[in-house]
Amino acid sequence: MNGTTLHKTAADCAEELPGAQLEHPFGDGWEVFKVRGKVFMLMTEVPGRPVVILKADPGEAHALREQYSHITPGYHMNKKHWITLEGGDGVDKELVRDLVTDSYRLVVTHLPKAEQPVDPHTYGTSTRAAQ
Repeated sequence: MNGTTLHKTAADCAEELPGAQLEHPFGDGWEVFKVRGKVFMLMTEVPGRPVVILKADPGEAHALREQYSHITPGYHMNKKHWITLEGGDGVDKELVRDLVTDSYRLVVTHLPKAEQPVDPHTYGTSTRAAQ
């Protein structure tokens, strides 16, 4: 998957998530997706390469970085809790959708129950975990 397709796939997935909103707090070069005011995905170019920055469980983030050469620690984010995804071999639509949904669920889990737009324990199960 190339970088342009990566950005489109990630944005399309994020826009489908309940309560997700797109903002541009850092200018036109950054697309920031939030749920109830909390960031779950950022998209930008680092230098000239389209990337998607996502929240990830620390143990899973480490495993993903080991498994995929196009997944690195979160750009300008906490390296333990965030990952950066670039386009490339092995990056497909299913992986992107899983990672975006997982990031969203991690953020929703930490919202007060009354603010959660979905039940994070039952919403959107990851197909990667079954592999």
